[in-house]
Amino acid sequence: MEFYTSTINEADRLTGSADGALELLRTQELLRRHLPSAPASVLDVGGGPGTHARWLGADGYRVHLVDPVARHLAEAAGAGCTVELGDARALTARSGSYDTVLLLGPLYHLVAEADRMTALSEAYRVVRPGGLVAAAAISRYASLFEHTALAHLDDSPLQEVVGRILATGEHDGVRGFTEAYFHSGEQLRRELRRAGFKDTKVYGVEGPAWALVKAVEHHTGETLRDSRLFDSVLAAARMAELHPELLAASSHLLAVGRR
Repeated sequence: MEFYTSTINEADRLTGSADGALELLRTQELLRRHLPSAPASVLDVGGGPGTHARWLGADGYRVHLVDPVARHLAEAAGAGCTVELGDARALTARSGSYDTVLLLGPLYHLVAEADRMTALSEAYRVVRPGGLVAAAAISRYASLFEHTALAHLDDSPLQEVVGRILATGEHDGVRGFTEAYFHSGEQLRRELRRAGFKDTKVYGVEGPAWALVKAVEHHTGETLRDSRLFDSVLAAARMAELHPELLAASSHLLAVGRR
């Protein structure tokens, strides 16, 4: 709560940098491949300040956003969706009441596997039979790529932090990011299957070259959203989808499945 209320402004994360813009653009295009036609109903669980609710609403979807952070709900109130203070592990929605359920944040912060499975089971419960569930995760290797790009890995204590994430998937939140869990692609796929979802598929969101734009922006101060480098990194993300061995190089993973 402190991290998202006082430490960072989540409303800026996907628009303030090239790698954030890449995550948003790729999440949009991946979801649009699988979403039912508008005006289907979407439950945006852990929807934060409404970044995704805005474009979903503009596409014609009926969006209800649930988030545990009061600040996010105040920011999402202008996103064209209804909002509710709530927890991914205990949704108030009726069983089978939504065409699509999005979990584009909760699995990041549910470190215990039992909690993640509860959240996925709740998503399974409230989506209609045949409906879509999409769940995002942070890649197990994201911190290694990020801190290399930022030139942080000469810091011995940070090497220990990143090493623990690589070994366990867990970050304790003491340094840098808040408490979080980092998935492998196969682990994320397995968790969706255990929750009952069928036709599951896992995508790498940003692809294998996202850390390039992060490094260049960080070290030069340039804005790269409208650059040939950004366009090349985006093309690499799309091309990498055909090569499962490149999945681990993305910063985020997106899993889709159906009830």
